Amino acid sequence: MLDSQTPGPVASIRNLRVTFQTKDGPVVGVKDISFDIQPGETVCVVGESGSGKSVSALSLMRLVEFGGGRITGGKLLFDRGDGKPIDMGEAGPDLAREMRGNQIGMIFQEPMTALNPVFTVGRQLAEGLMVHRDLSEKEARAKALDLLKQVRIPEPERRLDQYPHELSGGMRQRVVIAMALACEPRLLIADEPTTALDVTIQAEILALIDRLKKETGTAVLFITHDMAVVAQMADRVVVMYRGEMVEEGTVTEVFDNPQKDYTKALLAAVPKLGEMTGKPYPEPMRLMGKPDPEPIKVEHKPGERPLLEVKNLITRFPVRGGFFRRTVANVHAVEDVSFDLPRGETLSLVGESGCGKSSAGRSILRLVEPLSGQIRLDGADVMAMGPETLRRARADMQMIFQDPFASLNPMMRLVEQVAEPMRNFGGRSASEIRDRVAMLFDRVELPRSFLYRYPHELSGGQRQRVAIARALALNPKLIVADEAVSALDVSVQAQVVNLLMELQADLGISILFISHDMAVVERVSHRTAVMYLGRIVEIGTRQQVFEDPRHPYTKSLMSAVPRADPHNKTIGRELNFKPIPSPIFAVDHDPGPSLYDEVSPGHLVLKA
Repeated sequence: MLDSQTPGPVASIRNLRVTFQTKDGPVVGVKDISFDIQPGETVCVVGESGSGKSVSALSLMRLVEFGGGRITGGKLLFDRGDGKPIDMGEAGPDLAREMRGNQIGMIFQEPMTALNPVFTVGRQLAEGLMVHRDLSEKEARAKALDLLKQVRIPEPERRLDQYPHELSGGMRQRVVIAMALACEPRLLIADEPTTALDVTIQAEILALIDRLKKETGTAVLFITHDMAVVAQMADRVVVMYRGEMVEEGTVTEVFDNPQKDYTKALLAAVPKLGEMTGKPYPEPMRLMGKPDPEPIKVEHKPGERPLLEVKNLITRFPVRGGFFRRTVANVHAVEDVSFDLPRGETLSLVGESGCGKSSAGRSILRLVEPLSGQIRLDGADVMAMGPETLRRARADMQMIFQDPFASLNPMMRLVEQVAEPMRNFGGRSASEIRDRVAMLFDRVELPRSFLYRYPHELSGGQRQRVAIARALALNPKLIVADEAVSALDVSVQAQVVNLLMELQADLGISILFISHDMAVVERVSHRTAVMYLGRIVEIGTRQQVFEDPRHPYTKSLMSAVPRADPHNKTIGRELNFKPIPSPIFAVDHDPGPSLYDEVSPGHLVLKA
C-alpha cells in the first residue's frame, strides 16, 4: 500500500505481459516490464520499431485489447489523486472509458487514424470536453479554440470548421495534441508526438508539454525513437528491445554511462547536426555495430541534362464559400518554385509544416494539378501529358508517402500491395512478381513471414518499410520521399536511408527528399532547398546551406534542432518564432516572382 502522507507514483507498471493471438499461435509483445511514473516526471521509453513501446502505453489505457492484444500478466496501477491506486488491468469498460481522455490523455503516433474523417476539428475537440467536463457546446468550442492557439495552429478560428483531410500532417498532429491536453489529465501518454512535425513546431510542442508538466504536475510517459528529444525531455529513460526492458536510469546516466551494448549501439546510431561539416559528399548513416560508411560520390558527364527540371511551379488550392460555393480566395501552396535534380543525386526540401513541401512533391508527380509552370522528367514534358501518357510515365516516378497507414490498403495483404504496381504495368509473370516481392522485403529488412500479414499487424516503422518496398517495385528513375523515415526509430531509419542511398548509387535513382529532420537531411543531401510559405527561400549545396546559412528563416530552423545532449537542454529557453502568416490570399492577389541573390556559385537566397 502507498503511504497517504507521501505522494506515490501516478502510474506503476508491474511485471506487465501482453500477448497477441495470431494464426501461428500466441506472440508475446511485452515480457515482464516494470517501472513507475512519478507526478511531474517525464519517463521516456525508447527502442526499435516493434520493441513493445506503444503496446506498454496502450495497455495502461486499456486500448491494447482493441488491437488484438491481451494483458496476460502483471498490474497496471493508476492513482487518480486520492492515494488509492486502481488496477487498470482489472477495470471494467465504464471505468476504463472514464479514465481515458479525462485522467489519462494520449497523443497517438498517426494523426490521420486518430482523428475521425467525417467530423470537423472543432467538433472532435469539443466532444471530450462536453463528456468529461460537462461544458456546454458554446463553452467547449471556446475552449477548443484556446487549445488550438496553445499548439500554434495558424488561423485557429477557420481550422475549427475544417475536416482532418484539409490539414497538413503536422497540423493534424497538433490537433491530436490539443485533444490530449483538453481535460488537463494527470498522466499524458505521448506516442511519437512530434514525429510528423518540423523542428520549429517540435520545439514549441516539446516546450508546451514541458510547461504543462511543471505547472500542473502532470506526469508524462513519452514514447519516441528520437534520442535528441529524449535528451531534452526525459527525467528518466527506459530502453526496450524485443518486448523486454534492457536498461533504466536517469537521462544523464543512460547518455553518459550506458551499461548495455544495445543502449550503446542505439546512441551511436543517432545522426547529429553538424557531424557532416567539411565533408563534400553525403555519407550513409552509421548502423549499429558496423564500421563508419564511405562517402558516396556521383560522377556526371559534361553537359549532362538533369533528370528533373522544375521551372516557375505554382500550385494553388481554391477556398470556396457562399451559397453557390464560389472560389472566394486561394491557398498559395507552391509559389514560383524552380530547381533542377541531376541523375543519381538527392535534393532535400525542408521547412515548416504547411510550407508547401509535400504540395511541391505531389505537384511534380501531378497527384495535384499545378496552376502553371514547367516540369520535365528525363526530357519529357510532364505538364503536357494526357492521362494515358502520364499513367505510363508514373512507372518512372514513385512516391513514398508521409503516413504509411493511410497509404496502405487495410483490406489487402502486404504481398498483394507490393505486387500491385507490377501487375498494373504488366511485363512480369506471377512467379517473377512473387520472387521480386520477396526480394524487396529482404531489401527493406522485413522478414518474409510478414508477406501475408495486413497493415494493422505491423508497427508504424514496419508499415513505412512496406510503403518503401512498394515504391521500389518498378525500378523508378525518381523517388519523391515525403517524410519517408520520420516514423522510423534511429536504427531502422539508418537502414532505410542507407537502402535508398545504396539503390541511388547502384541504379542512378534521383531522390527528392522531403523532411523536417535536419540531421538526416544534412547526412543524405547533395543539395538542399529551404521552403517557407510556398517559396524556396534558400537553395544550394548541402555544405552551402548547412555551413553558411544566409536567410533568417534557415538560421531559425538550425537553432530549433534538439541536441542529443542532456547537459545542454534547450527545452526551457524562450522561443521567439513569429506566428506563421496565412498562405490564403484574395483571388486577384499577385504575389510576384521569386527573386534571388546569388551569394556564391549555386547558392541562392530569396531577396527580402
